[in-house]
Amino acid sequence: MIEIIATFARWSQLTANLILFGSCVFLVIVGQQKAVFEASWTIRLEKGFPWLASVILLGLVGILATTTGEATGEVSNVWNPHAWFEIVQQTQIGYIWIARALLAVLLLSVTLVIGRVDRQRWHYGLCASAAALPLIAGTLMSHSSADEMSFGAVAPYALHILLAGIWFGALPAFLFILLNDHSKSDKTSNPTTVAVYLTKFSAIALPVMVLLAATGLMVTDRLVETYYHTLVASPYGWLLSAKLSILAIILVIAYQARYQWLPMLSKEDPQQSNVSAAHLRKWVGIEFILALLLVLLATILANTLPAKHTMIDNWPYPFRFSLNATWDEPNVQEMVWSGVALFFIALGTVWLGIRSNWNSTKKTLIPSLLGISAMAIALPPLAIEAYPETYLKPTVPFDVISISNGSQLFAAHCASCHGPQGKGAGVITDPEIKDPTDLLTEPHTTKYTVGNIFHQLSHGIPGTTMPGFSATLSEENRWDLINYLHALSRGFDARLLGSMIVPENPAIASPVFNYSAHNGSSGNLKDFRLQKNVLMVLFSWPQSKERFFQLAAAYDRIQALNTEILAIPIRALNEQELEQIAEIVPFPIITEGWSEIKDSYWLYRRVRTVPDLSGKGMFPGHMEFITDRFGYLRARWVAQFEGYGWQNVSAMTLQLTQLNQENEIMPPPGEHAH
Repeated sequence: MIEIIATFARWSQLTANLILFGSCVFLVIVGQQKAVFEASWTIRLEKGFPWLASVILLGLVGILATTTGEATGEVSNVWNPHAWFEIVQQTQIGYIWIARALLAVLLLSVTLVIGRVDRQRWHYGLCASAAALPLIAGTLMSHSSADEMSFGAVAPYALHILLAGIWFGALPAFLFILLNDHSKSDKTSNPTTVAVYLTKFSAIALPVMVLLAATGLMVTDRLVETYYHTLVASPYGWLLSAKLSILAIILVIAYQARYQWLPMLSKEDPQQSNVSAAHLRKWVGIEFILALLLVLLATILANTLPAKHTMIDNWPYPFRFSLNATWDEPNVQEMVWSGVALFFIALGTVWLGIRSNWNSTKKTLIPSLLGISAMAIALPPLAIEAYPETYLKPTVPFDVISISNGSQLFAAHCASCHGPQGKGAGVITDPEIKDPTDLLTEPHTTKYTVGNIFHQLSHGIPGTTMPGFSATLSEENRWDLINYLHALSRGFDARLLGSMIVPENPAIASPVFNYSAHNGSSGNLKDFRLQKNVLMVLFSWPQSKERFFQLAAAYDRIQALNTEILAIPIRALNEQELEQIAEIVPFPIITEGWSEIKDSYWLYRRVRTVPDLSGKGMFPGHMEFITDRFGYLRARWVAQFEGYGWQNVSAMTLQLTQLNQENEIMPPPGEHAH
C-alpha cells in the first residue's frame, strides 16, 4: 500500500510540475502579441497554475511521508509528522526535500502573483524558470545522482526532465486552444490564428524530441552500462520497453498532427478546417492520456532498481547475443554487415514512402518487411548458447580468501584432469570424448560468462568427463573455484608484467585482501584506493634481509611518492624472526592474512622468460608488486628470474613517479569476477 501511495505522490507532483513548466514555455513561445494573453483559453489555462503548484506541494508531502515509512520500516511513521522531521533534519534525502519544498512554495507564490497583474510575456518566462527549479532539484534524488552526485551525472537527467516538460506540458495548452470556441470575431481564437500558434510550437517540438531522445539514451546508458541483457529480462527493462512503445505511438500521433491535420486547420474551406480541428481534438486528447501514462511509467522506472544492479537469477532464453564471442567465426561479419545494409535500406524506404506519397499500407508494410529481414540476417550469427545461470552474478567477492580456498578445491577435484596449473594435462583415451579444457592459456571470457561457468561446474559438460558438482560442493565453494580460475587466467596474463610499467595501461586488477600487521595496523587493500600506490613485498627470511635494509633506507623517499609498503611473508614467522625483521623495517609486516595473500599472488609469478613456472623449485622466494592507487597491478619484479631489477631504487621510484602523473584511466575494479 505504501508503494502505491508513494507512486501516486511522485506521479502527481511530477505531472503537475511538468504541465506548469511546459504551459508557461508554450505561452512564452506563442505570446509575441499581447492579445494572446487576453484570449479566453489563456485565462482558463492560467487559472489552473496555482492549483498545479498546490498539487506539487501536496505531492511532496506525500513523498516525505512514504519515504519516512520506507526508510524506518514502520508503516505507522507514514502518518507521524515527528518521524518526518527526523528524516528532514538527519538525512541527505531530507535536505533535498527541504530544497524542493521551498522551491515549490516559491513557485506557488509566483503563480499567485502573475494571476493578479497585467499579463506580460516575461511573467510566464519567470513562472517557467520557477517551475524548472523543483524539477531540477528532484533529479538530485534520481538513480543517476545516487551513483555519483556530480554535474556530469545529474545534468543529462535534469535536461531530459526539462525537455519532457516542454513537450508534455504544452499538450494541455493545445487542448485548451482546440476546445475553445473558434469564433472568427475573436482574432486569437479563429482557426487561422490557432493554426499559427500550434504550428509555431510544433516547429520547435521536433528538435525538443530529438534532444529528449538523446538525453534519454545518455541516462539509460548510465543506468544500464554494459548489462544490455537486462533490458529483456528484468522489471527495469520491461518498464523501459513499455515506455518506449507508448512514446512510439505518441510520435506517430505527433507526426500526423504536424504534417496532416495542422496544415488543414488553416485552410479557408470551413469543412476541412472543422474536420482537422475534430481530428486534432481527438488525437491530441489521446496523446495527452498516453503522455500521462508515460509519465507514470517514467515515475515507476525512476524508482526501480537500475538494470546494471539487477541480478538475473534465471535467464529465460536458450541463447544470448555476443559480438565478442562470434565476430571471428566464419561468415559472421558478412552476414552482420549484410543485415545492417538492409536495415539502412529499410530506413531509406521510409523516406521514399513519404516523398512519393505511398498509401499508409505500403508505407508501413515495405519498411517493416525489410527491417524484419535485416534482423533475420544479422542476429542469428551473433547468437550463442545460454543457460538459466548465464547472467548470474557471483555472490562471493573476488578476494584472496576466496582464491585461496578455490585453489585447494581445484587441487582436490579438478587437478587430476586439468593438471596442477589448469592446462588440461589429463589423458582421455576415448576418441569420442573431448580432452580436458586448457583453463590457463586459452581465452574463455568472451564465450563464457561467470554464470556459464557456474552452470558447467554445477551440472557438468555433456560429451566430456566433466562432472557436475552441485551435489558435492556448496554454492559458495563453486564461486570460490570460479574466482580461482579467474585468478589463474589473470596470472597467466601477468607474465606480460615487468619491472617497468606500461604507461596508461591498467589491465590486471589486484586481488583484494584484509590484513593485520605486527605494528597493530590493519585494513584492506581497498583502503589505499584513490589515495596511495602500494608496494607489496612477498619475501623469504632471512634470504630477503639485504633487500629489507635497502627498502628501509629508501622508505621516506618511497612514502614521499605517495606509496605504502606492505611486507608479506611466504611462510609463518616465529616471534624471534618477526622481532629481527621489525628492527630493520619501518613499514608493516603482515602477520594475519599472509597465507591467503601468498597463495593468490603466487599465481601472478610468471615472467616472459619463464612463462610456465611449475614444480616446487620454481616458486620465487622474493617478489614485489606495484599496485596503483586505482587498484591495478602495474609492475612486478621477480628477483629469481628478472635480475637486478628494483635493487636499483631509482628505477623503482621512477615507476612510482610515472604512476603519480597518471589520472584515472579506468574505474577501480569491481568486487566480483565478471
